[in-house]
Parts: sequence; structure tokens; C-alpha cells
Amino acid sequence: MNVLCRLAVISLLCGSTQANAADTPNLVASLKQGGYVLVFRHTATDDSQKDVYPFKFDDVSAQRQLSEKGRDMARQIGTSIRELAIPIGDVYTSRLNRAIEAGKLISGREVTPVEALTDSSNASASGMANPTGANAKAGQAVRQLVDAAPKAGTNTFLVTHKTNIADAFGKDAGDVQEGEAFAYRASTTGAAAFVGRIKPADWSAKAGK
Repeated sequence: MNVLCRLAVISLLCGSTQANAADTPNLVASLKQGGYVLVFRHTATDDSQKDVYPFKFDDVSAQRQLSEKGRDMARQIGTSIRELAIPIGDVYTSRLNRAIEAGKLISGREVTPVEALTDSSNASASGMANPTGANAKAGQAVRQLVDAAPKAGTNTFLVTHKTNIADAFGKDAGDVQEGEAFAYRASTTGAAAFVGRIKPADWSAKAGK
């Protein structure tokens, strides 16, 4: 698929999120079979904290962190995923601590931080507030992770930032909520297929049934 065709497909899929909303319970149930890649935006953060740029990955005090609400949200998502017996394979996160912590709390395991998922806004306040999806290099790096098939019988989890999601899937994806996940079904013949969006509350709603 050439670049223009792929961008058209991505735009169409991102614009079809309302149509997929009604299928969320079935989507969550289907994750038990494995073969999906879930792209999470990290959960809620403390807005009173600011990132220091250039990023200081070894200095947590120079980064915006998860708030207690964000930690609770990530724990609740993780608890529901375990109650639903959804198999988790590889877990990749941004190199920023808020994504690492969210990934650990959601998956219940250690994670692998990678550059491709690290905040592509480069700590720009305007980039964080109004992602344009204009960073083609960052978007391609995320899509390569999405298109990589999960280990057999498992789902791959990616934990990243709003700007990276917009860069990968178009500016309409910039409305992604904290803790929300975009789900993609792996393909053996090409790019992974977008199948829906899962909000934090959707996990507990399904687990409670």
C-alpha cells in the first residue's frame, strides 16, 4: 500500500470511531484470543508539574507524573484486564516515567521503554494541547510497532502520548482521552487493522458482567 493510500485508510478509520463504539463489548471479549495491539495513552497526570526539555529521563522530578487519579485509573484497568483473562505479551512504553508507571500498573509486569513511543511534542506546550499529527517520522515509528505481530496467543500493549497517537493515526485521533486505548488486529499480509477504541470505563463495565 503506498503512502497516500495508507493515509487515506488511517483517516477513514479514525473518522469511524462512532460506528465502532457499539462494538466495544465484543471487541474487549475478542482480546482473549490474542492477536491485537493496544495503543494506550497514559492515564491522568498532575498538570501542576512540567516536563523539563531536553528530557531528563533519569530525573523523575524533571517530568510530569501520574496523579493519584491516574495511578488508580491504571490499576483499575489492569485489574479488569486480569479479571477478563486477557493475555498480555510484550509491553512497550515511552521513556517518560508517567508512561512507564502506567504501563506497569496496567500490565502488572516490567515494561520496555522505547524512543518510538516517547513524547513527540518535545515538551512543547502547544504540541501537547493541540497535536497536529504532522510529525511523519514519529508517526511511522509508532505504526511500525503497531504492525508488528504479537507473540502467539497474546496481545501487545503500547503506552504512549497524545501527540504520538495523533502523529501515527491522524489529527482526529488527537481527542484520545487519558487511559483510552486504540485497538488494532494484527495481519499476516500487511498493516494491522483498526478495530475500535476502548475507554477506561469500558474495561470495568465488561469485567463486571
